[in-house]
Amino acid sequence: MPITKHPKTREPLWKEWDYKAQKKGVHHTVYSVNGDQYTGEWNGNKKNGKGTMQWKKSKAIYDGDWKDDRRCGYGTYSIKETSGYRKIYSGGWKNDKRHGYGTNFYSPTEYYEGEWYADKRSGWGRMYYSDGAVYEGEWYDDKQNGEGMLRLANENRYEGEWKDGLKHGKGIFYFLDKGQKYTGVWALDIPKCGTMEDFGREKAPEPTTYPIPECTLEDAKGVLKEAEDTFLDEPQ
Repeated sequence: MPITKHPKTREPLWKEWDYKAQKKGVHHTVYSVNGDQYTGEWNGNKKNGKGTMQWKKSKAIYDGDWKDDRRCGYGTYSIKETSGYRKIYSGGWKNDKRHGYGTNFYSPTEYYEGEWYADKRSGWGRMYYSDGAVYEGEWYDDKQNGEGMLRLANENRYEGEWKDGLKHGKGIFYFLDKGQKYTGVWALDIPKCGTMEDFGREKAPEPTTYPIPECTLEDAKGVLKEAEDTFLDEPQ
């Protein structure tokens, strides 16, 4: 019986050329039309894996993880300065935005370390300010929201509730330099009602001339509770 040979079917040449032209694996520097350049891993013709991106216009550099052409995973973003590069952010990324845990440097003396959500400070974090103050606590939508403590450069501090970056709700302010503390309610950064008493007066560096006299008001706690309810229930 004669043997029939069938010719092998071949894919069109354009498919082979297209396959070879796809960016995949590790590449040396690939330049965009606008002058941006990327060095690193590719998959499916997109930046995937580890890589370094340098933008021509801003001179900024990102070095870290990528997923489908977006920064995703862990990476560091730096900007160009006269003396070299200055790190701006180092930490988690998702969909090209700061996300997860990371540290952002606003200036050489001011930075935030903590949780991020969609490019905004959200969750728990600690902010170091240029004047020496430190805030540690909860954040939402890039502002202090929830419970937190603000410690000033002179060690005086506020511990309590926050709303949109302002002291709001119940809290305690410790005047450690004077040996006193205020316990009460705040509304939009203003103390509305509360009690002031001596606290660590014997160790205070600049105590007041006279101690605070004892409160003789009848039902002081009841009066304070009524005032607290008034301010806490006020619509803002």
